[in-house]
Amino acid sequence: MEKRYEEYAYVLDFLAHGKPGFRPTGRAGYRAGALIQCIGEEFFTLLEALVKETLLLSPNDRVYIGRASRNEVTYIIGRVGFEELTAAAKAELSGVIGNIVQNREKLFVNFFNTSRAITPRMHALELVPGIGKKYMWQVINERERRPFASFDDLQQRTELPNPVKLVVKRVLEELEGESKYRLFTRAH
Repeated sequence: MEKRYEEYAYVLDFLAHGKPGFRPTGRAGYRAGALIQCIGEEFFTLLEALVKETLLLSPNDRVYIGRASRNEVTYIIGRVGFEELTAAAKAELSGVIGNIVQNREKLFVNFFNTSRAITPRMHALELVPGIGKKYMWQVINERERRPFASFDDLQQRTELPNPVKLVVKRVLEELEGESKYRLFTRAH
């Protein structure tokens, strides 16, 4: 199976002077200077990366972190756990995830159109906070009539309260390690 990497990430926190106790990995050419904590756009991977010297980045800035030539980032330090995020990064997290979910609306609406049962007693929809049996059946019955076209369409036809917020809550649960099942994120 081909290993897939994040191509873009959104800045959660910019640490102009690095992190206290941060030690570069010992590889030549890297410095313990400015770094960012960020979240990947595709798999919601939490990462730390060194930033090019004179650059200032702000929360919610989208940066290229792929394998080709990068403009803002010099080196991906690696994945970090939710507990390793700074207080500022944690404060930005739900807003940034909300932006990613809205920017990738088609993908997440498709989840509501195609999700299936995970076990004989549990449907993937029920793993989304705020969706119990009642909303699950409304979503399933409405999508059988015709697939949902947007979050607005989903909300109007099922009376589901703010689908974007519900997806954000689910992503946060997964990042915090509170769930056995992963719908939207990748395991470390």
